[in-house]
Amino acid sequence: GNVTFSCSEPQIVPITFVSASRSYLLLPGTPQIDGLSVSFQFRTWNKDGLLLSTELSENSGHLLIYLHGGRLTLLIQKVAENPVDISAGTNLHDGLWHSVYISARRHRITLTLDNNSATAAHATIVSRIYSGNSYYFGGCPDNFTDSQCLNPVTAFQGCMRLIFIDNQPKDLILVQQGSLGNFSDLRIDLCGIKDRCLPNYCEHGGKCSQSWSTFYCDCNDTGYTGATCHNSIYEQSCEAYRHQGKTSGFFNIDSDGSGPLGPLHVFCNITEDKIWTAVQHNNTELTRVRGAGPEKPYTMSFNYNSSMEQLEAMISNAEYCEQEAAYHCKKSRLLNTPTGRANEKHLYWGGSLPGIQQCACGLEESCLDMRYFCNCDADREEWTNDTGLLAFKDHLPVTQIVITDTNRSNSEAAWKMGPLRCYGDRQFWNAASFNTEASYLHFPTFHAEVSADISFFFKTTALAGVFLENLGIKDFIRVELSSPKEITFSVDVGNGPVEATVQSPTPLNDNQWHYVRAERNLKQTSLQVDSLPKKVLEAPAEGHFRLQLNSQLFVGGTASRQKGFLGCIRSLHLNGQKLDLEERAKMTSGVKPGCPGHCSSYGNLCHNGGKCVEKYNGYSCDCTNSAYEGAFCKEEVSALFEAGTSVTYLFQEPYPVTKNASTSSSAIYADAVMSKENIAFSFLTAHTPSLLLYVNTYFHEYLAVILSKNGSLQVRYKLSKDGLLIFTIDSGNFANRELHHVKINREGRELIVQVDQVLKLKHNFSEIDFKAIKSLTLGKVTDSLSLDPEVSKANAYGFTGCLSSVQYNHIAPLKAALRHPSVAPVTVRGSLTESNCASLMETDVNTVTTIYSSSDPFGKTDEREPLTNAVRSDSAVIGGVIAVVIFIIFCIIAIMSRFLYQHKQTHRSSQAKEKEYPENLESSFKADIDLQNTVSECKREYFI
Repeated sequence: GNVTFSCSEPQIVPITFVSASRSYLLLPGTPQIDGLSVSFQFRTWNKDGLLLSTELSENSGHLLIYLHGGRLTLLIQKVAENPVDISAGTNLHDGLWHSVYISARRHRITLTLDNNSATAAHATIVSRIYSGNSYYFGGCPDNFTDSQCLNPVTAFQGCMRLIFIDNQPKDLILVQQGSLGNFSDLRIDLCGIKDRCLPNYCEHGGKCSQSWSTFYCDCNDTGYTGATCHNSIYEQSCEAYRHQGKTSGFFNIDSDGSGPLGPLHVFCNITEDKIWTAVQHNNTELTRVRGAGPEKPYTMSFNYNSSMEQLEAMISNAEYCEQEAAYHCKKSRLLNTPTGRANEKHLYWGGSLPGIQQCACGLEESCLDMRYFCNCDADREEWTNDTGLLAFKDHLPVTQIVITDTNRSNSEAAWKMGPLRCYGDRQFWNAASFNTEASYLHFPTFHAEVSADISFFFKTTALAGVFLENLGIKDFIRVELSSPKEITFSVDVGNGPVEATVQSPTPLNDNQWHYVRAERNLKQTSLQVDSLPKKVLEAPAEGHFRLQLNSQLFVGGTASRQKGFLGCIRSLHLNGQKLDLEERAKMTSGVKPGCPGHCSSYGNLCHNGGKCVEKYNGYSCDCTNSAYEGAFCKEEVSALFEAGTSVTYLFQEPYPVTKNASTSSSAIYADAVMSKENIAFSFLTAHTPSLLLYVNTYFHEYLAVILSKNGSLQVRYKLSKDGLLIFTIDSGNFANRELHHVKINREGRELIVQVDQVLKLKHNFSEIDFKAIKSLTLGKVTDSLSLDPEVSKANAYGFTGCLSSVQYNHIAPLKAALRHPSVAPVTVRGSLTESNCASLMETDVNTVTTIYSSSDPFGKTDEREPLTNAVRSDSAVIGGVIAVVIFIIFCIIAIMSRFLYQHKQTHRSSQAKEKEYPENLESSFKADIDLQNTVSECKREYFI
């Protein structure tokens, strides 16, 4: 039934169970033969805790009521009977008052939660239930061995009130006076529960929960991490992702780090020295406009799926930003078409400068009509355009375009606005060099009352020094190099100094860049150095928690007369805000802007023979003498070969290895006499035999790498003194449509061959020296050379498949053929199509497929006139269908003609082939070649 109380209103006296181990309240009961009834109200933040424990009279067992995982459980343990278990409610640790009523009569027990009789839980017991003599609320006494009190969970921390036993209210004031029951570690007439989630100290939308003594932050789906969701899980720029070795792709960047702005979804183009960041908007297609006038203008607003504050922060951090603006016009004037940020109108166009009412052609004096400063302003009745880059950062991004001059006869326009593109991170390499122990930079006070994070890079040869310090009246915060192997983060918020120290196994004063991140919040103080284990100190649950600073922030020195820092500090961030060290260093004696020597720390990030090039702000990797490319010389340069494809590199005279024709490689002459070969390449094929690589000299010596008919790999040396030497690696069939990596290294007389990173062969020549290297060939050798029978047989088939990252000493012949065919001494015969070998492992290499890819999905596209390109009409669609049909018919005719012709040629030359080679070409292989050639001839991409 419902809970009943006595007619006199009981005095509401709350009590607080303070200790998790010693708090309890003992109240006497009155044994009754007809059962028991107990009721009370509780309030807690803890998921677990004992609420009530009593030994039932007549030796009838124990009754327990406790919280477990925020759920209320009633447990009766009786001798020689199975225990009775009743549960009710969820999330009862929510800090609200909840009422509990237990009623037992004869063989039936009822548990009612929050006076909701409709959801009361019932259980039937074999033997009768009797009331207890002693009721323990909240816990059991210390070292309690009496069976009157049992506790299967932790003690209760929280508040109780309105306790009734056998329908009689218990006066807790009498308990306080010592005339009723007994207790320990209670606060009577006070509910001391504290709401630790009000205010909510979880940042960036983190969800707060709490226990009795502390709070917790759920950072899921916030994009932030840490004890208070303070730290962004994303980097602050594409430059930072590039520094981690990432390749081009979509990323989230958080321009202000732990600041209030959320992450921004961008595309990072990490394929060149300048790392571009692109943000797409909702309309980058060429769009036609008609019928717009001053009274009824055409308006398009751009949505970048982000806030203007996020975009402005990204633009502010970048070195340079741009948006390409194109206006195609036919009798439609331009400079009444403003663009710009919200609520800002700008009367200039792409390629011009703010405040100058001109287009790019006006500045260049190349407009169609020199009387006007824009091509479109000539108001001609034929299509023309004004296209250029909007690059004034304060006016970016463009948020709206308005067109008002397409309502006259034969007046028409089409516009296109490109994505927002920026490059450079002005802060990532922002550095200052501290030359004396007394030198420092000072900045405004660091305001970080509740949470503070400090991050920076440093390098030094000094034994110790203070990186930064900020003082208050009593509070302070300091980060210092306390010894060559120790960094200490010290902070005092009024509870006494707390020091987090990270010890490094190796010296930190090695003049290499090291990373430091220190953080302090309400829950912990932490320090991270490089990738060493983080040092974390838990904050006290009570006491002072606000960091109150009032002096200037000192960087590289100290106001407390401790030893200053000698060395370089860069990329200093405080709570996500960037400190411009370079600008402040320009006006401070003893400190210089910038810091050289980036390659000494980051040179190992340039892979595969790439050379680190020092820059004022950072470094770059020069991949000139590497078979790879990309920001770190890690991107493979691969190509598909057909049966007759040949790439021949001639060792004759120096050639410019880059597009800069003034740059030469004098090392070519040194290759005339080779005392070593460092050869590396990867290949993927399904065909045998095959000729992969062939190097020959003017003295008829050669080196050949072939696949035999059984799929084994052969390295063949033809030397004037040792004759023909054949090294066979038959550990499997290498023509298995999988990518294999080959390394052939000869230093003097010693030869080492590795396949797929496994050492397969070691050999010592009696004497070897390649003299007067003539050429290196990939695929089919086309010159009339006297090849030995095995090489000649493989050469007849050529190579069909994919070759990648071919390196011969410092020469990259495949890269030269694909990147510098006009300046390199390289000849390409047959079909050579750039591809990605790794992506072809799952495909059938019998069919050569051209792979088109773009490292920038928002890159520039064909900018033909709007009526012939992006502004499509029904006639264009019909024309496209007709063109496709004609093309398909043409391909069918070509395939049939070629098949008939080659079938006839096969019969004519079959006898000659049999005489020339003892083993006939396999018919299936020949058919494969024929089909492949035909398909590659017919395959084109058409854009209608």
